[in-house]
Amino acid sequence: MYISDIALADFRNYEREVVSFSPGINILTGKNGQGKTNLVEAVAYLATLGSHRVSSDNALVRQSANAAVIQARTYRGTSPTTVQVEIYAGRANRARINRAPAKPADIVGIVRCVLFAPEDLGIIRAEPAIRRAFLDDLMIQLRPRMAGVRAEYNKVLQQRAALLRSLSSAAKQGQNVSLENPVLDIFDAQLAKLGGEITAARAEIVRQLRPFVAEYYNLVSGTQSGARIDYKASANSGFFSLPGPERISAEPELAAAITNNDAELAQPARATQRLQQLLQERRAQEIERGQNLVGPQRDDLQLSLGQLPAKGYASHGESWSYALALRLAEWQVLRADDSGEWSGDGEPILILDDVFAELDGHRRRRLAELVASAGQVMITAAVGDDLPATLQGKTFRIHAGRVHPESEIETNSAPVTNRAAARSEGTQSEGTRSEGTRSEGTRSEGGE
Repeated sequence: MYISDIALADFRNYEREVVSFSPGINILTGKNGQGKTNLVEAVAYLATLGSHRVSSDNALVRQSANAAVIQARTYRGTSPTTVQVEIYAGRANRARINRAPAKPADIVGIVRCVLFAPEDLGIIRAEPAIRRAFLDDLMIQLRPRMAGVRAEYNKVLQQRAALLRSLSSAAKQGQNVSLENPVLDIFDAQLAKLGGEITAARAEIVRQLRPFVAEYYNLVSGTQSGARIDYKASANSGFFSLPGPERISAEPELAAAITNNDAELAQPARATQRLQQLLQERRAQEIERGQNLVGPQRDDLQLSLGQLPAKGYASHGESWSYALALRLAEWQVLRADDSGEWSGDGEPILILDDVFAELDGHRRRRLAELVASAGQVMITAAVGDDLPATLQGKTFRIHAGRVHPESEIETNSAPVTNRAAARSEGTQSEGTRSEGTRSEGTRSEGGE
């Protein structure tokens, strides 16, 4: 699939802009703060209804505007679909598919994309919440209905947390708090069912990603370092203890045990059964502490390099290679998937946002080779010199929220060229309303 055109209105620093992309490689250049990342952020928003940079949609609406609008024409084969989302600060968003009103959730799956950005180093280095967000974003692109499952899970999680706090407070005040609680029983059943679906979906995704992560890490880094990912699920507690990287690397037979457990955990009914049992076993402890101690909100993605965990041990270059391998693996999993209402030619758009500037020459060349065959690629760079010479495609220059195709700049008269040059002297920050990075905890998980 590919996007042929995108129109933005009051999105970030774009007041009104229409951009026509090509299949294959599209290169967006321009000084920092002019709108390169904002443009690809708009494309990615259509895929997940969320930003990779901020947790709130408020920052996406241009200052002083009431709403931001993203409209795109997409193609799968020769069939066009127009999708539009209206983003409001402080109230519900609206959507359209081929001009007909639709629920925002209905557009998920029409556009598929994989975005790699500098923030992705957090997948390797930051807390488990960021790694859960990585899995959940892919989960929703593969199975859009899981967005509703996750939202309902978070709602139940918050309600259950409030009840546990109340029971804990009562116990600390000397009141008799029974472990037999019908309301808690209802919450447990809901939490186990919804949490089992999420756990199973994540386990299956990790199973699909694992071989691609190992392959792409070797290709990007040029080494055989044994990159491996494993799902560390709270649903495994008491059933299966995930070994650390040093044991997995030293004892090959453990890989078979992990594979067997993954296959079992990827069954929603089995994951639900495990969670239900754990909720019963840990009820007294949860009441005592006044918080949820079981469920996918406590899971993690274990990233290994040989005998060591990647977090805390991977060098800067190794961390970049690992993050790239994860995104390229995600790209391959989406390419292979052909399910859902919008199936057919569903190869995702690949977005590389300010990536090449962070890579050494070897990694730049390897990445350029790997993405050359993609159906549509969008690459941002402050200067063209950051990109390998082998990367050729439609080129745009971006300045102050305006997008100029390279051919337009080259064929315009000298006065127009001078005006463009004059405009480049000033800057308009694309980040004035986007400080900080996305908080996965506020976007995809309820309270504990």
